[in-house]
Amino acid sequence: MVSYRKIIAAVDLTDDSRAVLERAAGLAQQWQAQLLLVHIVEFVPIEPMSDSLVPVVQVDERLVERAQSQLQTLAGTAGVSADCLRVTSGNVKIELLHIARDWQADLIVLGSRERHGLSILVNLTEDTVLHGAPCDVLAVRVR
Repeated sequence: MVSYRKIIAAVDLTDDSRAVLERAAGLAQQWQAQLLLVHIVEFVPIEPMSDSLVPVVQVDERLVERAQSQLQTLAGTAGVSADCLRVTSGNVKIELLHIARDWQADLIVLGSRERHGLSILVNLTEDTVLHGAPCDVLAVRVR
């Protein structure tokens, strides 16, 4: 049977993040594995056609700081220590795969929402991670 040593819990800081973290923390405890709680701030310019990107950089710094605070609060509810948290910015799909490779993760745990209609055609994060991950992926069904 497979034994996981390094587990990443990828959360989006919505209400569903708790379910993802609880599943990942439970697996980490079961396998006595290291757990890394990750949130990636994906920002989009407010004015994509604007020549100036200065406001985007300022907004990004505030978003990262707020995300760090929210992630610490979430981690505290599950007893995850502050040194097991990582907040970064960029493309969620790309950054999560980079973190998994760099940290040599055995398992990525993330949330998956049911899709209907045209949203089925959209390449969502869980699809990209599933097909590009260097390790196993567990998609936790959330609302």
